[in-house]
Amino acid sequence: MSGRAFQTLIALVLAGLWGAGLGFAHMRGDMWFLDRVEATMTDLRTVVRGQRPAPNAVTIVAIDDEVVRQAGSYPLPRAKLAQIIDAVAQLHPKAIGIDVLLVDEGPKEGDQALAKSINSSPSVLAAAAVFPEGQQHITTNPDDPLASVPSAERFLLPLNSFADVAAVGVVNVATDQNGTPRLVPMLFKSGNHIEASFPLRVVSVAKGVEPAVEPGGILLGEQIIRTDIGQALPLTFYGTRGAIRTISATDVLNGKLSRDSIENRIVVLGTTVTGGGDVFPTPFDPVLPGVEVISTAISHLMSGDGIVRDRNVRLADAGFAVGLPLVLVALLAWRRNVVGLIAIVGVVLVWLALNMAAFVNGVWLSAAVPMAAAIPPAIIFGATQLWLGKRRAQHFAEQSALLQRIQAPGLGNWLAQNPGFLAEPVRQDAAVVFIDLSGFTGLSETLGPNATRELLNGFYQLVDREVTASGGAISSFMGDGAMILFGLPEPAADDPLNAVRCCIGLCNSTRDWLGSLSTSIHSRIGFKVGAHFGTVVASRLGSGSRQQITATGDTVNVASRLMEVAAGHGAELALSEEMLHAVGRDAELFRSGVLSGPLETQVRGRSGSLAIWLWQGSRPH
Repeated sequence: MSGRAFQTLIALVLAGLWGAGLGFAHMRGDMWFLDRVEATMTDLRTVVRGQRPAPNAVTIVAIDDEVVRQAGSYPLPRAKLAQIIDAVAQLHPKAIGIDVLLVDEGPKEGDQALAKSINSSPSVLAAAAVFPEGQQHITTNPDDPLASVPSAERFLLPLNSFADVAAVGVVNVATDQNGTPRLVPMLFKSGNHIEASFPLRVVSVAKGVEPAVEPGGILLGEQIIRTDIGQALPLTFYGTRGAIRTISATDVLNGKLSRDSIENRIVVLGTTVTGGGDVFPTPFDPVLPGVEVISTAISHLMSGDGIVRDRNVRLADAGFAVGLPLVLVALLAWRRNVVGLIAIVGVVLVWLALNMAAFVNGVWLSAAVPMAAAIPPAIIFGATQLWLGKRRAQHFAEQSALLQRIQAPGLGNWLAQNPGFLAEPVRQDAAVVFIDLSGFTGLSETLGPNATRELLNGFYQLVDREVTASGGAISSFMGDGAMILFGLPEPAADDPLNAVRCCIGLCNSTRDWLGSLSTSIHSRIGFKVGAHFGTVVASRLGSGSRQQITATGDTVNVASRLMEVAAGHGAELALSEEMLHAVGRDAELFRSGVLSGPLETQVRGRSGSLAIWLWQGSRPH
């Protein structure tokens, strides 16, 4: 296994473990540190989904500013509450929920009148759970459906005179760090005392059934209510204040109440008076009255239109928490370019679309947990790959610098005898040969530095051997290629012939060398050779202790561009008409392969066309 493959495997394992850890914590409800992110994402999805009409199952009778003004005091006298309840009861609602805490005694006559009114119709009274330090602490135990319900210090219950004639339910809701109600626990406990929530008790009275508790849900007759951790019902709001039908208590007292707004409906009596009741921020309204929050939960229970987040949904969240980082890390390892980036963006967009589609269709998939699972591994792995890539680039630069220190082999003795050689640039005829490995850059990314170095060393040795045998001089090694000169230190009549002999030797040796490599390597790389004969400017480049003997000019540029011509026509060697003319078309050297041409070709960086000949050696079968 290559070094890069091993690094990717380790990254995938760590990313999977990180996602699994977050998924496990999410299953237990221990992701409090992501609550703010999840709340923001939930609000965003709710706004994108938009407002929707509330079902006609619930009507709110509001104790608002006008009725308080007419009564002259707040809280309303209990005799006035009795009048409101009596007026509502005459129109035969399914149940009346009184979202008012009746925990203190009032005037005896008023209390008696209110108790009589409550007794006249199926009613539910509000109670409150008191938690230490204002926190609702829960524990988890999947085998005990009651183990995870909120555990209160005590309950604030209605006076016995009221509780004896009506059912009682707890009105507490669970809010996020921003104060937005997200869940309504369906059950509460204090010691061995279990109380149903106000919404659950109202609906059970309206339907005439007792709730039954089971893991992950509550049964109301044949209806199954799927709940989250702590037997909590997730909330999704219908819209701004008044989205649920709301009637002023003033209209009730003045006889302006229509029968169809009350009959066979649940009526919730609650406070909306300015400064006199609890209000909550929601995605649609910054000050939604608490009675409308409670009525939203009642509507969900009655119509089944609430959003679902239960154990199965959390299990799906855990699956995304494991799968999304694995996919992103794999894509980063697959391609570190525009294609890889586009693939990553595509995967993220698909996940976001699935998450939003599920939310719109009533399934509350977490957005924060998969994000927290995917972002750190992707960033860490990407940064690590960039760092390693920088180290590899630095390594290759150092290797190249070492190779560049080697002055053209074959010129050492001449330089020792003639230290002033090429102190000034010289124009002369020379044959120039270029060879380059195709596809080597992409291959080196997967091989790792050690294997890449060994592969390059084998190639350099091959080039040095053929050039030395042909009497040429390697001007420079350039990464995975080389520039070779014939005509230094002095031009000779057989320079073109020696250059062609070197070209064919390079083609044959490189072809055999590639064939000796493993299939996974030689199937991904090839080679190309270009050769041209003409006038060059030979000179020393650099200064001081660091100088390079090289050649420049149009002949050098054409020889380099001929490699592209060879690759473009599927040949191993492309040589110019000038080179062929200097050697002779019928030279014995060309008989070992197939020579074709001439081909008039445009060479990049040069005006006009150039006559080119292509040579292809015999390929092994």
